[in-house]
Amino acid sequence: MSALLRPLGAAFGLGVRVRHAAYRHGWFRTHRLNRPVVSVGNLTAGGTGKTPLVAYIAKLLLRHGWKPAILTRGYGRSSKDAMILLPPGIDRHADPREVGDEPALLARTIPEVPLVVCADRFRGGRTAETQLQVDVHILDDGFQHLALAHDVDVLVLDATQSLSDRNLLPAGRQREPLSAIRRAQIVVLTRTDSADPVPLEELTRRIHPAARIFRSQTKLRGWTDALSGENVPMESIRAQKVAAFCALGNPRAFFADLRRWGFDLVAEDAFPDHHVYTGGEIERLAAGARAHGAAALLTTQKDAVKFSPNWTTQPPILACAIETHLPDAGEFESTLLSYLEKAH
Repeated sequence: MSALLRPLGAAFGLGVRVRHAAYRHGWFRTHRLNRPVVSVGNLTAGGTGKTPLVAYIAKLLLRHGWKPAILTRGYGRSSKDAMILLPPGIDRHADPREVGDEPALLARTIPEVPLVVCADRFRGGRTAETQLQVDVHILDDGFQHLALAHDVDVLVLDATQSLSDRNLLPAGRQREPLSAIRRAQIVVLTRTDSADPVPLEELTRRIHPAARIFRSQTKLRGWTDALSGENVPMESIRAQKVAAFCALGNPRAFFADLRRWGFDLVAEDAFPDHHVYTGGEIERLAAGARAHGAAALLTTQKDAVKFSPNWTTQPPILACAIETHLPDAGEFESTLLSYLEKAH
């Protein structure tokens, strides 16, 4: 099917190049905020591990005395035109139907960082500057958002996914040709603990020799009951059969991570990215898990933020808490901060 769609992919790539030329020549306007902007984005339509990296960068900036805000459009939310400001708060929770599942997850995992959910990221950034006195912006999923000027572009590439100009939408999952890598100052290769990163690293260096390239890994921090929020001992799960489900851009990576972490996975179900679950779907998943003798249903925190607190299941649904780990964390920090200091 992808071969039949390649002519459409070529047309899509031409449209991308025309759009970039329009911004480059000033036919479309690029707005600049008063504070530096760190864009974190990818070449593909989701599923690269971008959201954990956004959280990692936000915490990094906090540690170094910056006051960041996260600017996001809130993909999949019901109120597409509204601007929603989420100021910092210890017990902050956001409705994923109003803000989107990824902003709802970020609101919960880094409550000390404000979020502005708005399709117009310039308007959202100006609001963050005037009302919250932030001094740096993190532009979530911003690599293709050319209407706002970026001071640093962090491009996320998944080592488990192959990249090729033949994989442009709709033939594949790429939003841009490989030449777009040249716009990034920093490239982070994710899931390097699940696949050999060398081919992707060599491809990146051929296209953009000046890019600073870093490898990252996905680390499991622990498990919580997806409905009650209570912590669950990890070893009590690892010793038993489990089933898993998720609605991610790259569900196979999640299932592969579970096996790599030592879990006995007897069933797996994948839904479209950003899928909103119904009670009937959860019941069917639970029935399937029971039929396979699974002691628990495993999913992600991104999925869990969309669950109703009134649901009850047997076996229980557990959500995994993950974090990004960079072996060269010190060099990554100094590189990012040096770009920010120049912009500031």
